[in-house]
Amino acid sequence: MNLFKTVLSYLILFCLMSVVYSGDIKGKVKYDGKPPKKKPLRMDADPVCGASHSEKVFAESFKVNAKGELAECIVYLKNVSYKGQTPSTAVELDQKGCIYTPHVFGIQAGQELLIRNSDATLHNIHSMPKTNKEFNFAMPKVVKTKKAKFDSAEDPFYIKCDVHPWMKTWVLVSDHPYYAVTDSNGNYEIKGVPAGTYEVICWQEKFKKRPIVDKITVGDGAVTKDFTFTRPKKK
Repeated sequence: MNLFKTVLSYLILFCLMSVVYSGDIKGKVKYDGKPPKKKPLRMDADPVCGASHSEKVFAESFKVNAKGELAECIVYLKNVSYKGQTPSTAVELDQKGCIYTPHVFGIQAGQELLIRNSDATLHNIHSMPKTNKEFNFAMPKVVKTKKAKFDSAEDPFYIKCDVHPWMKTWVLVSDHPYYAVTDSNGNYEIKGVPAGTYEVICWQEKFKKRPIVDKITVGDGAVTKDFTFTRPKKK
């Protein structure tokens, strides 16, 4: 009987030790300071681009609302041990109205990137990574889709159009799925993060040389982590 109890105790202990807890990280990204003035884009060099919009189109490098909440920031974890599979579904990047959509996105290393051309004009897609292999190819109006991928994790870098100099999108290549892009109200959520302590980074295009870097501990449940970018003081 004592032997049975001992074996049962070990089995229970083993099961408890085998449980891998996970939690969610959520929060908000804000900006403290006077926001820069919106800069309208000049698209008149290509009639197709100009005709695609009935209203002014503004530069997308800094999207902040009246409450100081920042859109299109990437929040991601570093040094995560992840052994899951690469997603089989592609991430889509569209060229529509001579604008890249989305302007900021994340993708996993090895995941397919499906690039669309929804415009009746020529685009030339040119990636500018430091670690991954660069791609550079034309998409005439008759070519509606192209495929690409990045093999290695890399901090955010941009993809541009060599035909239309205002066109730019930013991509994070991750070796795990624990990243998110903030919505129009500055909110983000990263689900199912394994329990542990990680380096967390909040990146914004205007602050690309000064991302916010911090530590976060995840357990069983939700963790809130907010970030605030501050306007640099004039020298």
